[in-house]
Amino acid sequence: MSETRSITTATSSKRARRLSDQPGRPGGPRGMRVLVTGILVVVAVYFLVPVYWVVIAATKSTEDLFGSNGFLLGSEFSLWSNLHEVLTYDGGIFVRWFGNSVLYAGVGALIATYLAAAGGYALAKYRFRGRNLVFGTILGGVLVPGTATALPLFLLFSQMGLANTYWSVLLPSLVSPFGLFLCRIYADATIDDSLIEAARIDGASELRIFHTVGLKILTPALVTVFLFQLVGIWNNYFLPLVMLSDSTLYPITLGLNNWRSQVDRLPEFYELTTGGALLSIIPLAIAMIVLQRFWRGGLTEGSVK
Repeated sequence: MSETRSITTATSSKRARRLSDQPGRPGGPRGMRVLVTGILVVVAVYFLVPVYWVVIAATKSTEDLFGSNGFLLGSEFSLWSNLHEVLTYDGGIFVRWFGNSVLYAGVGALIATYLAAAGGYALAKYRFRGRNLVFGTILGGVLVPGTATALPLFLLFSQMGLANTYWSVLLPSLVSPFGLFLCRIYADATIDDSLIEAARIDGASELRIFHTVGLKILTPALVTVFLFQLVGIWNNYFLPLVMLSDSTLYPITLGLNNWRSQVDRLPEFYELTTGGALLSIIPLAIAMIVLQRFWRGGLTEGSVK
């Protein structure tokens, strides 16, 4: 009797699975795909609508910004004249701010990614006393917001004579606790110890193993860390605000806010601010498009069983 009941239960389970797998049912693959696609569309609209508004606003004059629908083109297409004003205003100060942001974000993200990869690889593949303590301390650093350390960093850099210099913004950007945490987890899961042992048998040094084996396998994690650092440093506002007083050292975020604060006195700064905001998102969009192809499996993932 119990055997018959087991067979009946198994048959009912198989029939339920077949029904759930039928196209069009909410629990089936097609229903799940529709649900996931709908959620992704909503998220995409949420993130793309502000970008669309910036693009449209950059094509308008000051009168059209306030006299027309924010999501429709104005009576006059002023994009090129607005961008020309942005690039030439005050002796081309925006170009200087743009270069500063490229320096802070580009160099800072590149070095921070390399340091995170080296630290994560070492914590994952080397056994030494205090390793878990170091990793726990790094996890604690992930929980500390950057705004909480800005003032202590300013006091420290002021005593060292580095305040109001490029170093005051660049040096704090070279450390990424989240990046090191991610690289450690990824290295522990993807870099097989047998690969490292084989490289050692071939006579490769530890540094060469890291650069030729470790970095290649860590490529997806490195791209993730680099993009997180790039976007975070590029959009960073509070740290430069605390550290810098010379406008020639400003990044784009601080420079655009300086223009925005003058719109009550000079309304034409609306055009400069919207045009500058449009130019400021172009490097991030290019970085996302160029680097997304690296978000795939590691070059040697699956090579070791």
